[in-house]
Amino acid sequence: MSHGPRTGLGAVSAALLAMSRHLEVRDVLKTIVASARELLDAEYAALGVPDDHGGFAQFVVDGVSDAQWKAIGPLPRQHGILAAMLREARTERLADVREDPRFEGWPAAHPDMSDFLGLPVKDGDETIGALFLANKKCPKPQGGCGFTQEDEELLGILAQHAAIALTNARLYERSRELTIAEERSRLAHELHDAVSQKLFSLRLTAQAAAKLVDRDPDRAKEELRHVVDLAAEATDELRAAVVELRPAALDEDGLVATLRTQIQVLDRAHGAHVTFTTGGIRALPAAQEEAVLRVAQEALHNALRHSGAERVEVTLHKRGAGAVLRVTDDGSGFDPQGIRRAGRHLGLVSMRDRASGAGGSLTVESEPGKGTTVEMEVPGG
Repeated sequence: MSHGPRTGLGAVSAALLAMSRHLEVRDVLKTIVASARELLDAEYAALGVPDDHGGFAQFVVDGVSDAQWKAIGPLPRQHGILAAMLREARTERLADVREDPRFEGWPAAHPDMSDFLGLPVKDGDETIGALFLANKKCPKPQGGCGFTQEDEELLGILAQHAAIALTNARLYERSRELTIAEERSRLAHELHDAVSQKLFSLRLTAQAAAKLVDRDPDRAKEELRHVVDLAAEATDELRAAVVELRPAALDEDGLVATLRTQIQVLDRAHGAHVTFTTGGIRALPAAQEEAVLRVAQEALHNALRHSGAERVEVTLHKRGAGAVLRVTDDGSGFDPQGIRRAGRHLGLVSMRDRASGAGGSLTVESEPGKGTTVEMEVPGG
């Protein structure tokens, strides 16, 4: 290795300490990749966590700029060398990855890579990731240099600790999710009880007012004023439920990141190609962000489950102080008037209620055989 023993030991120690400091899975992945690239003096490093659909649930790179990563395009699939690492759970050390028979090429914007060192990250018998490096920074006259056996052993040590750090981060996130779910369940029960009590009182008061209308109009008016007060209190309780039970991802990641993540998952899970583009969006009021997310989810559900669409495009762009969400598919479409006459709604009533409740508007354009476009606009703060 290029490092002396003391420097090498110090670098490994620093890398392991860095990994142990983080609890969020994404932060752990970034630290693992950056530590591996620095430790082995490579130009590029990446770590992919596989999903169950032939792709990667998460894929973190180091050495590639944000602009370059965006130009490369969608996350890679599990094919070629990456698939072999995951499927056969063995280390791959290659003098030139481009000459390997399993190599299947790269997207146009992908950086050129030659020498390659990759290995699976394992938790017991389960392969939970693939860690690899490319282009060791050293002179390469006539194919020389490249990654060594010592590099392979060092990366193996790092991968073992990476598995521990990644497993711990996952356990932490699951624990936090359970805590959040339990707290939300508790809040839901409390709010349900409170609202139920208010509605029960409202019902009894309304019945009393109805009986008093003829024989004691003044008392009836007083009871009706009580009805108004109870209705307002019940409304406040329901608004509190919306705030308290707001999707956790919105609070943690914001609307754009939450939408992007959900759409990437849908793209992998369904036969249709689902895309997401956005621009100029800043944080919206909490109620509007949740309404936009819920409408997007409902529109995507309709497009992917009912329309037979091959492409679904989701866009979210700035308009004035607010934003416009548009979900367009090339599916079978429908007659909106016919849907209403048949008593079916496809979630349209719910979407319109969410849009108007957030101070926005919703339009739906569709014709049989011509796809569907759902557009929602919210005013912003």
